[in-house]
Amino acid sequence: MKNYLSRKLLGLVFLVSPLFAMAQGEISGTVTDQNNELLPGVNIIIKGTTTGTTTDFDGNYSITAESFPATLIFSSIGFNTKEIVVNAAGKVNMTLQEGLALDEVVLTGNRSKPRTILDSPVPIDNIGVAELTSSGKPTVDRMLTFKVPSFNAQTQAISDATAHYDPADLRGLGPSRTLVLVNGKRKNQSAQVYLNRTPGKGEVGVDLKSIPTAAIERVEVLRDGASAQYGSDAIAGVINMVLKKNAKYTTVSARTGITSQGDGFNFAADANTAFNFGDGGFINLTLGYYNQQLTNRAGSPGIADLPADARPNEIQWATENPELGMKVGQPDLEKGDLFINLGHPLGENAELYSFHGYSTRKGRSFAYYRAPYWRRDVADSEFLTRSEDFVGYQPTFEAAIDDHINALGLKFNITDTFNADASVTYGSNSVDYTVNNSLNRDYLVDNGTSPRSFKPGGYTLSNVVMNLDFANAFTEQLTSSFGVEYKKEYYEAIEGDPLSYYKGGSDSFAGIKPDEAGKWNRNNIAFYAGLDYDITEDLLLGLAGRYEDFSDFGDNFSWKVFGRYKLGDKGAIRGSYSTGFRAPTLHQRYLTNSQYIIVSGSSEPLLQGTLANDNSAVQALGVPSLFAETSRNISAGFTYKINPKFSASIDFYQIHVDDRVLFSSQIGFDGDDTNTNPVEQILEDNNVVAVQFFINAGDTKTTGADFVLNYRGIDMGQGKFNVSLAANINETTIDAIETPQVLADNGYNIFTREEKGLITNSRPKSKFILGMDYDTDKFNIGLNNTLFGKVTVTAPETGGIDQDLASMLVTDLNLSYKVTDKLSFTGTINNLFDVYPDVTLASTQTAQAGSRFLYSSEVQQGGQFGTNFSLGMNYSF
Repeated sequence: MKNYLSRKLLGLVFLVSPLFAMAQGEISGTVTDQNNELLPGVNIIIKGTTTGTTTDFDGNYSITAESFPATLIFSSIGFNTKEIVVNAAGKVNMTLQEGLALDEVVLTGNRSKPRTILDSPVPIDNIGVAELTSSGKPTVDRMLTFKVPSFNAQTQAISDATAHYDPADLRGLGPSRTLVLVNGKRKNQSAQVYLNRTPGKGEVGVDLKSIPTAAIERVEVLRDGASAQYGSDAIAGVINMVLKKNAKYTTVSARTGITSQGDGFNFAADANTAFNFGDGGFINLTLGYYNQQLTNRAGSPGIADLPADARPNEIQWATENPELGMKVGQPDLEKGDLFINLGHPLGENAELYSFHGYSTRKGRSFAYYRAPYWRRDVADSEFLTRSEDFVGYQPTFEAAIDDHINALGLKFNITDTFNADASVTYGSNSVDYTVNNSLNRDYLVDNGTSPRSFKPGGYTLSNVVMNLDFANAFTEQLTSSFGVEYKKEYYEAIEGDPLSYYKGGSDSFAGIKPDEAGKWNRNNIAFYAGLDYDITEDLLLGLAGRYEDFSDFGDNFSWKVFGRYKLGDKGAIRGSYSTGFRAPTLHQRYLTNSQYIIVSGSSEPLLQGTLANDNSAVQALGVPSLFAETSRNISAGFTYKINPKFSASIDFYQIHVDDRVLFSSQIGFDGDDTNTNPVEQILEDNNVVAVQFFINAGDTKTTGADFVLNYRGIDMGQGKFNVSLAANINETTIDAIETPQVLADNGYNIFTREEKGLITNSRPKSKFILGMDYDTDKFNIGLNNTLFGKVTVTAPETGGIDQDLASMLVTDLNLSYKVTDKLSFTGTINNLFDVYPDVTLASTQTAQAGSRFLYSSEVQQGGQFGTNFSLGMNYSF
């Protein structure tokens, strides 16, 4: 019976296939702009299906329709979307007009079919590479900071490896809660946990510095919870880096800059090209190089920092060096990038695609200068100099970072309305440390000598992600998406050289000990599904759900409902409610290390230890094994196109995060020498003066609003004027902190007020961006004003007064001149009026206040570099 049915089914396929073949037909043509310039990279899709393509370097396209009549939708960044009904196979040319962002088609936020920003039920920013680079910033994370109000990233100073990554986040929710995609595929996180006192302390983010801007066509920023669609980490939103495909020209760019104080010199060069291969295939290739030198904005406490028993050489050194040897600012950095994006059709209904990215960089940051009165033991050993000549030393913290992403996939149409995407993605990030100009003080005592250079080890994180995704359009109104994802993650802590961890270890960063090194892994599998129903042309309702099971802590189910009601063809009301989650990272579960940091109440760096969450000593304190954070997101908004050139949108949101993974405060000795409590016994057993660990212990609430106003293409005679105003206002509060009973009984506070301040006050509570530019055939003049709202320096538990840092307005001026259609020069002045944050007051009693740091390293606004001048060249051929 089974064979009989199979033969019947096979015969039916042969009978109907000629009918489909007769109905099929190829549509081809050329797409140009209103000036008759060819447009590469234009998206063309057949309405009501998932079939799509893009124009090549010469603006040509070809697409196969399964039946006629067929409606083609043409869209590209900066142009109005256009639809045309095609009744038969043949040639169809199209001209697109410059238009508003509301008409731009985006891929992020909906897995069943592309939608315009106006049609989307969730807020999405769509930022082209030209808009990003016009900021004059050197890396994509800095560019986004001055283009997206809810996004923040700032250079960190004196924070070990964190200084080489710079934590970045959306809506102030921390780097762990922003999912980053490349061409819609999950980007691996970095190998580094941010352990120092910076925004995002205790968290792990994506290494955004590893993605060169020259390889990016556009960035789509989804400002809404999306765990139900994309999985872990998407609590705050999603950033999708869309790589370039076709390019009409080979483009070579170079840029150099320096600060008004004569430091921070930087140079960047990149090249992007594309070429055809095979029958209809493309390869886009990007090469990039970047070099920056350090900046220094240290304070000058001079002799005020000296102890009462200062020695003559110490007094002389502090007098001659009022900055006390400190280097506070951006690190030295050298970086190289190679990115390849390619695709090739397989027959008429399938496409093989692949992209590969490799980034390598070396950086040098600086630890606290070891003042001579901090290291009298080294002075008295006379290992470096005679005791009376000793001036201390400053260890360097050097990092070699490699980042890879590689993806291979196949997109194919099962039917005209049903397609699939099968892919595998491999990503890896590694960091290898070197400490120079240091020594091991314990080894010096025991042996009378010490190395000056150490290799304290490093970390590696990698993952393999396999996806099988389906999208089906049952009708033009009803579409669905579903799929399965399998991910395997690997984390390794690499042992340092023996002298780097001998007893107290190398001064500034103790090496990774044999019992701290190791390899760990986990896997998870996820199933997801979503349904979009355009009940009418105006009303859209949808839902999505995702079940995910992790091998190390359990499972999670997240869901989302959303809707949008169009107000004619000019506006829409939209809203969503979703649950979300974030899996604790392998770093947070297994990291064990010790390092020298500033401990509250101490005037010099002391050795501090981090114990793994599954360490028996940590478990004995009542700290549970880490499990997933969960969230509840609600958002509602309104968008409206007042006229073809003027649009506005506003979105409100509230995000609850429960069981947030926290990096605890330093748990140390209680000052009572008459007894040893259980916590103190752990410190003694691990030979540290303080210990920290990761724990699910916090509940937070973030409330805010995003506002966007665009007025584009205003005719000003010989040119056009564009103006935009975008803003974000948000506030995060901590609703609860749960302290394990053993610690509570012994009077310990696992999350002190200064740690709370890093969550609630370290990012601006508001940011306003007013951008204006005037564009002619030869000139483009841009003026960008970014107002960073106040932040608060939070005084420690032991005393001090909180300090509010006033709002900070950063003005950037950009001027471009086209010598020819292929050669242009750009001059940029960032922070035109040389604005700095408020000087941190000594009354805050924070670790650096009134001494080595002039500006706080714990809270961030618009940076502390002052004015920066840069000049760039762009040549296409």
